[in-house]
Amino acid sequence: MDYIVVGAGAAGCVVAARLSRMPGVRVALIEAGGADRNPLVHIPGANFATGTNPSLNWNFETAPEPALDGRRLYMSQGRVMGGSASINGMMFLRGWDRDFDAWATTGWSAEEVRPWFRKIETLAADAQPGRGTEGPVTLTRGRATAPVCDFFLASAEAHGLTLGEDVTRAGPASAGYVDLSIRKGRRVSTAGAYLKGVARRDGLRVIRNAQVTRIAVRDGRATGVSYRQAGQDRHLSCRREVIVAAGAINSPALLLRSGIGDAERLDALGIPVIVDAPEVGQNYQNHPMFKMMFALDAPLSAYAHLRPLAALRAGLSYLLARRGVLASGLFPIGGYFEADPGDPDTLMQFCMAPALTIRRGPGVLDMLPRAHGFSVLLYQAVPFSRGRVGLASADPFADPVIEAGVFADPRDLDILVKAACQMRAMMRLAPIGGIIEREIAPGPDTDTPEALRAAIKREIMANYHVAGTCRMGDDAGAVLDPQLRVRGVDGLRVIDASVMPRVVSANTYATTVMIAERGAAFIAEDAGAGTG
Repeated sequence: MDYIVVGAGAAGCVVAARLSRMPGVRVALIEAGGADRNPLVHIPGANFATGTNPSLNWNFETAPEPALDGRRLYMSQGRVMGGSASINGMMFLRGWDRDFDAWATTGWSAEEVRPWFRKIETLAADAQPGRGTEGPVTLTRGRATAPVCDFFLASAEAHGLTLGEDVTRAGPASAGYVDLSIRKGRRVSTAGAYLKGVARRDGLRVIRNAQVTRIAVRDGRATGVSYRQAGQDRHLSCRREVIVAAGAINSPALLLRSGIGDAERLDALGIPVIVDAPEVGQNYQNHPMFKMMFALDAPLSAYAHLRPLAALRAGLSYLLARRGVLASGLFPIGGYFEADPGDPDTLMQFCMAPALTIRRGPGVLDMLPRAHGFSVLLYQAVPFSRGRVGLASADPFADPVIEAGVFADPRDLDILVKAACQMRAMMRLAPIGGIIEREIAPGPDTDTPEALRAAIKREIMANYHVAGTCRMGDDAGAVLDPQLRVRGVDGLRVIDASVMPRVVSANTYATTVMIAERGAAFIAEDAGAGTG
């Protein structure tokens, strides 16, 4: 092989597809999970059932979180072709210009990454200035799947939020229907967008259900990988580069298992040190997520679609024409506001589902709403807290140790309390205030700041949006250089969300695909070739 790509997630599929276009090149793409054949993966309206499906997931948990009284958080991370892009909520937001400028890394300013975002996307609706029209990832604008959606937006506008087509361009007080990675009623993961029709290309070999255990390094150069498939240990060599695209949890864990990390910690685990790189696994970031739910006293939510006749109609509409509620995302609405107006460090992102998203058990039926209502997810867009990813042992099949550090910086909890109060105030405004029967979560018993703080600590959840654990930078301490090469090892790169110096103030999918396109181009430039 010329190149080995570890991980067929949001980034890995892009990199493998692009590199396999290079003349005379052979690429191996290794994925720990299986094919994305589960039909629920491709139905946008079934997202509620895929996000925590154990057969599509790594099913990680954090270590006990000190600021959460020792509570562990479930970490949903895709283990399937397409990775988390095959199970996430499909929201496709670029992030803010200031996010990229804050990276302060050569070649990654907002102006410099903008053309790469255009390269990856195609808007299904009318083109907008600065948006892509010929990219592999087709986007569809979210739409109201129940009347409560428009009620919500009207109250958001009454609260001072600007309604617009692109919530990341409309300013720090914005709301609207968001872009979703959906094409003709089907999810658009990078496995579908980049590998469909390509996986049988002569130069591309896809190896599924194979977990990479170690990167082989000889004389300071990555020469291949070891992996286990069907109970057999195997080795694959490469002539040019190994590209780690396993995500912001598994990528640093693989580097650590391969001897690239903090020398003292590796010595303690009995792992031979290849490169003393103390920052590997550090700088963990995520958007803490808090869910608010409101019951309605009118039949205006998506619960109406579950009545027998309506459910039959929805199923037939999707089967026959890929239309209707099943062809739409669960969270069609998103937006931003500042918990402290005028302070960009308190920026909050939110998304709204026109249904009560309550998990009562592991089955699909236990996740369906049983009354009219809606849910709002609050994300802290600019978290101050940092965590780390490490190892508990040298066992390559042991789960990484994830110390998320939720609320390690107390400012984060203060900001979320203020944000929840703002959302409550918004929901009291007409017209939505006139149809809300009661607040289900966090509930009326949390009407004091102290009670609300306790509820947030009790109910806060982890997000898909993990980033930063193999950060790039111009400084010598960064794990990667600006071309995403691992410092201290030739022929080795990391290309996924872990490279972000700071998590973007948005869902990370779009930015991860952009990073993958740029990373593939860097590799092609070094090889003196093009990727198309």
